[in-house]
Order: sequence, then C-alpha cells, then structure tokens
Amino acid sequence: MTPRWARKGRLAFLFGTPAMLGLITFLVIPFAMAIALTLTNQKLLSPQHVQAVGLANYERLLGLKVMRQDGLASSDGHVTFPRIRDVTRPSPTLRPYRPLGAMTWESTRFVLLARDPVFMRSLLNTALFAVMVVPLQCGLALGLALLVNAGLCGQRAFRTIYFSPVVMSMVVVAVIWAFLFNRDLGLVNQALGWLSGGQGTRIDWLGNPATAMPAIVIMSAWQGAGLQMLIFLAGLQAIPTELYDAARIDGATPLQRFVHVTLPGLSNTIAFVVVITTIAAFGLFTQVDVMTQGGPANATSTVMFYAIERGVRDQDIAYGSTVTVVYFVLIATLAILQQRFFARRAGAR
Repeated sequence: MTPRWARKGRLAFLFGTPAMLGLITFLVIPFAMAIALTLTNQKLLSPQHVQAVGLANYERLLGLKVMRQDGLASSDGHVTFPRIRDVTRPSPTLRPYRPLGAMTWESTRFVLLARDPVFMRSLLNTALFAVMVVPLQCGLALGLALLVNAGLCGQRAFRTIYFSPVVMSMVVVAVIWAFLFNRDLGLVNQALGWLSGGQGTRIDWLGNPATAMPAIVIMSAWQGAGLQMLIFLAGLQAIPTELYDAARIDGATPLQRFVHVTLPGLSNTIAFVVVITTIAAFGLFTQVDVMTQGGPANATSTVMFYAIERGVRDQDIAYGSTVTVVYFVLIATLAILQQRFFARRAGAR
C-alpha cells in the first residue's frame, strides 16, 4: 500500500507540473537561448554568417577604464587639459572607449572611460529612477491605504478611484501625462502659472534633462500606487484591533499608535511591497518609450529601453541579449539582497 505522504507528493507534483512546464518553456529556455546568443555576433536580417565571439559582447558592454591626465598651468595660473579625444584616438587600447565622467583634483584630472557609455548612463538612470520612485510610490500607497481604512463615507468609491489608474493601459496613461507635461499647453504648467500669478516661467518637463526623469517618476508613482494601496490595506485589516484599543487605553497619540502598532504590524507587508516595487521600477520601459524616447541627451534612457533599442530596432540581437542577461543578474542579486535585509530585520525583532 502506498504511504499517505507519497500520495500527497504525487498529487502536489501533478498540480505543479503545468506551472513548471510554463516556467521552463517561457523563462528557462528563452534565457538559455539568450545566453547562447551573447556568445555570438548574431544580427537580425543580416546576410553574414553567425560566428562565435566568446565574451566580446560582455567586454564591450562592461568595459571601463580610468585615465589620468596631468594639466598644464598657464601664466595666469589656469590649468588646462588636453582633449580626451586627442588622447584616446592615437592609443590602440583606448580607442574603443568613450568618456563617461571626469573628476578634477588640483592639477590632475581622472577620466572614467567606458566602451558603451550609453549603457552605463542607462544603468545609472534606472537606479536613479528606482531610488526616487520606490519611496514615493510606497509612501503614497500607504497614505491612501490609511485614508481608505479610516472608515470614512464613500470608502468603496475612494478605493475604486485610487485603483483605476492601475487597470488603465500604461501607453494611454503615458500619452495623457505627456500632454499634461507639455511646455505650452500642459495643465501642469498652467496650474503652476496660476499659483505664481503668471510670474513663473514655463518648464519644459520632458525636454529638459534635469526635469525629464522626475516627471516620469511622478507619473509612474501616480499610476502604480493603487496596487500597493490594496496590499497595504489588506495588511492594515490584518492587524488586531485589540492592539489599537490597548494603545488608546495607555494614552497613546495617533502618531504613537502609527509608529508602535501600525508600522510593526505592516513590517512583512512593507518588505513585500518594497521588493516588488523595486523590481517593477528596474523594468521601466513603456513610459520612456512613449514620453521621451530615452531623451533628452539620454537623460531618461533605461536598461530595458536600451536593450530593446539595440536588440530590436538596431537588429543587434546578440548585443541586446547581452544587455538583458547582465540586467537579469543585477535584478536577481538586488532582489536576493533585499530579501535577506528584511529577513534579518524581522529576525532581529
């Protein structure tokens, strides 16, 4: 007779097989094919034969060097440096590199060179977007959840209104916000002009490198906060009301109840929301593609946008696959580190 645990194991395997087949078919196999493509020079619609290039795509993508330049002091004490192009072009080892950034200290300049500065800039932009949007979106979602959970009249209506942007197409949302951020006709500039009495200058939100990324952050936080709001709302409703009653009896203020009852009760929920929001933030593509196309001056180019730009639009499928493989490793590492951080904090409590 078959043991009961063996029957349960076979039943669990039976129910889990469709999901495993889906993961293997649509995730494992494509990822293995992408890794194989990174070792070639495959291009879409190219008459050239595919050749193995080893790790050349990774060297091209991740190649970095630091170049030191000694300045020349003029008679007036001003220090000048030779043009970076005049130094890199004659050198066979530095010729493939382009300047990414520079730092000057007294009469010495250190120049960071990259073989693909656009990818490095896209990686920095993606990290900057995540740093800005995660606390803003999570904080907004928590505030909306507290408001909906307060028991006000029309609670269901508020919940529907706040969640409605989540179910809208991101393309539609991005187009609407592109009109809102329009320099001449956008409602954002019109509202700012009304608040300033017509004295403020019109801001080119999507055409200025300093404001393009913050504009996308605001739109993304507004669009995605409704989903996190529902998760926080479920966490709030799972906190026992007896804890709040005991805090009130002890004379705790609303702020003290929030700090000592609500936040500890939401610790696991906050960890989950931060992880999923961070992963979603690192996948930023649609907003950039619709609103700025990576501009101005690559100020909003992200890793996903750059991967699709190179792999599909430029038809360099091998190099685009290299970008996605490196990006997957970075996201997986970040997710693991986040989970370990929150797990240690929960264990310390």
